Amino acid sequence: MNFHINQHITIHNLRINGISNSSVLQIGSAGSITPSANLYNTGGFTEPAPEAGDAPDDASVPFVPLTPPTGIS
Repeated sequence: MNFHINQHITIHNLRINGISNSSVLQIGSAGSITPSANLYNTGGFTEPAPEAGDAPDDASVPFVPLTPPTGIS
């Protein structure tokens, strides 16, 4: 059975306290949500990545520099 749904959704404020890599945020209707995990070699790499180095002495310093979140009051 197929349904055809027309929706008009207005969201004035949406607060999400946490979401992880495997989370699904759904707004509106969906017949089914199928999982998808695609791996792409967009850089054309042909060898494994080098081993990660030791953690820095200051454990509060991340390996990847992160920018602070914006728009939070």
